[in-house]
Amino acid sequence: MTALLTAPPPASLKVAYLSSQNQVIGATATPPTSALVPETLVISQRPSRAALKAPLGGSDAALLPMVAAALVVVPVFLQAPWVRLHPSSATLFTAVITAAGLLLELRGPERCRGFGPLLVGFSSSWLAGCLFWGWCRLHPLWHLPIEAFALPLALAGLNGRWRSASQFYLASLLGTACTDGAIALTGVMPLWPQVLSAPVQEAPALLHRAALQVLEPASLALVMGIAVALTLLARRCRRSGAGGRLAAATLLTTLAVDGLFLIAALLSPQLSGLI
Repeated sequence: MTALLTAPPPASLKVAYLSSQNQVIGATATPPTSALVPETLVISQRPSRAALKAPLGGSDAALLPMVAAALVVVPVFLQAPWVRLHPSSATLFTAVITAAGLLLELRGPERCRGFGPLLVGFSSSWLAGCLFWGWCRLHPLWHLPIEAFALPLALAGLNGRWRSASQFYLASLLGTACTDGAIALTGVMPLWPQVLSAPVQEAPALLHRAALQVLEPASLALVMGIAVALTLLARRCRRSGAGGRLAAATLLTTLAVDGLFLIAALLSPQLSGLI
């Protein structure tokens, strides 16, 4: 009985015991799954620096053309009456728009920084409009040169971080050039200073006469041709990415505003915003 108690365990039991210990040790020593993943795969799953710096995305990018269209309409309802009442304060407000755009782009929320350059581009159009309509409005030939004062800066900024500002400004300038060209080619340009310098009682009749002159067959064909050309250009721009969609919205809104102005001059000149 004593021999049986002191006898060593059979070899088979030792092998089974050691194998079970090895399994336990192997289970605890197995490295985590993440350690087995190659480092290149882990790095590839991290967001790129360009993605982190992207100012707009998703629905925010879709809002950019809508904001651009709204900024085209703002001068009609806000700037025009403001400049007539107090051109100096309207001109100084350019600094507020520019500062807001710079702060939004440099320190604003990450997903909204793309709206900052758009405000900067709008500030150039705002300043040009204040300068012309405040002090030079009786000289229609000065309109386009004043509006184009920031053209070199806009061209230089097309490939930089302020390209949205350049795209908005250039599209607005193109729309202005087409409008002024149509006014000149239809023979309405000489009536411009007459309408703006006439007494309040006579100005509506002069503006109505100018609108009727646009409806003459040759003039109407010219205006329609320019409108079709701008529409086709806008459709082509929309296929060229986010910047193209911004420019297209600016062009089409400018065209719509011009059309509404013509309708107002025909039906109710007092509501045109020009007099």
